[in-house]
Amino acid sequence: MIDAQVRTESGEIVLRGSCGLDWTETVGRVDEEHFPFLGSLLPHADTIFNSRQAVRLRREVGDQSVREIIGQESAAEIERLCLHVENGSHLYLWFLGD
Repeated sequence: MIDAQVRTESGEIVLRGSCGLDWTETVGRVDEEHFPFLGSLLPHADTIFNSRQAVRLRREVGDQSVREIIGQESAAEIERLCLHVENGSHLYLWFLGD
């Protein structure tokens, strides 16, 4: 399971995601060539996005084919967390693999 959090530069958790992504059922099925940011998530490691990268990730999860794979609820949550990073200062979006 991959969970998401918004953190400060020092690692303080600002916001926690409420729904995790199952690697084999969702993210592992995303085409990395067409969706490089979402496709870069790792099942057993952490992946961190800065505010500029969060913009690109948010665009990717807005694609209907991605929403069908990861689910509307997960896509909406990722968009919400990305917007929080984009509108904040010195914030990062963390995806935490098992």
